[in-house]
Amino acid sequence: MAQLKVLICGGGIAGNALAFWLSKLGHDITVIERFPSLRATGLQVDLRGHGIEVMRRMGLEPGFRAKAIEEQGFEAVDNSGRQKAYFPANKSGKGLQSFSTDFEIMRGDLCRLIYDTAKGRVRYVFGTYIESFEEDESSVQVRFSDGKSDQFDLLVGADGQGSRTRKMAFGPDTMDTFHSLGVYIGYFTIPREISPGEEFTFTSYIAPGGRLMFIRRHNPHEIQIYLVCTTGSERLNNAQKGNVKEEKEAMAEIFQGAGWQTERILQSLEDTNNFYCERLGLVKLESWSHGRVVLLGDAAYCPSATTGMGTTSSLVGAYILAGEISKHCGRPADEGHGTKDGLSTALKAYDQKFRPFMDQVQKGLAKGSTVWDWIPSTPLGIAILNFLLGVVAFLRLNVFGKWILREDVGEWTLPDYEEMVQGQK
Repeated sequence: MAQLKVLICGGGIAGNALAFWLSKLGHDITVIERFPSLRATGLQVDLRGHGIEVMRRMGLEPGFRAKAIEEQGFEAVDNSGRQKAYFPANKSGKGLQSFSTDFEIMRGDLCRLIYDTAKGRVRYVFGTYIESFEEDESSVQVRFSDGKSDQFDLLVGADGQGSRTRKMAFGPDTMDTFHSLGVYIGYFTIPREISPGEEFTFTSYIAPGGRLMFIRRHNPHEIQIYLVCTTGSERLNNAQKGNVKEEKEAMAEIFQGAGWQTERILQSLEDTNNFYCERLGLVKLESWSHGRVVLLGDAAYCPSATTGMGTTSSLVGAYILAGEISKHCGRPADEGHGTKDGLSTALKAYDQKFRPFMDQVQKGLAKGSTVWDWIPSTPLGIAILNFLLGVVAFLRLNVFGKWILREDVGEWTLPDYEEMVQGQK
């Protein structure tokens, strides 16, 4: 068959992973990213379950390990910094991961790892975005922000939970498919040299009033700060997304007087230049494709950081989409095996094959029924929770892996695609 000409909108982990697989299969791939360069930013992410296996099938484990963060575990501390509970990372290679996994990495390092592997086979266009597109039964005609136009067999929206591709393909009403969980997280990094004997530990502190602070170390010279609030404020609720000054000031108001290391953290918040505020929520759609447009990653099924499965879902989803295209459309070198006409079947199969996985990941998540809503807001409630966490840790129960995070997707198994294996040769 002839090559499929595919445009992927979004140069993040999902978009790069799909570009990796489809270009490996011999298709003509263009990735467009509105950011002026590879957006190799963001804080720490992890891989779990089937995401680890997909990464291995991509041949990326040596590169991943070279950049991995050797986080030792998760601890809960009280207002004075005393450790109340500690959960070590599961490094056995067996069973469910804990809060810290054996596969921790900075988002930018993972994104660049995939990009560096695929860039020799993929055309990347930075600093440009899709202005509009029109589709018919045989192609998608795309007009770009630089005034150029081109025609593609398939358009893939991998442009995040606020996807413009989704809005253009499915209509403005699909923006309502983002379901807020009522939680805000502010992320940033600050310089802090490692102390003698200090380990790479995820430290959690709960303050009264639905406020949480997390600290993670990813290298000997910096730490990551996470400010989480479940109540928000009128100022934060009304802050325009991306208005960093307003978001930072609103966060500072909320966390004023929260105790522990608050004063030092808020001073760093004022000075940092890499702050990002995320509104946690889910994306749910009845279908992930419309004609010759298909959605991938957070644009299609954002599970939120609550599940611990965002990066894994992106990698597995990209693998399934590429696998179904290879199965129903074949590879360019396969004479008489598959046609472009199989694309519609491939997109439906991607939805049918991967949706049970995402249904398990997102099951039961809604505003008012997440782990964030279980966090006590009074000093007494916090003390009781810390005590219970200490008991659970003493008994070595994996409370995070079994009851909070969504690594366990039941009987769902990762498919094997003969064409993908051939494409790896």
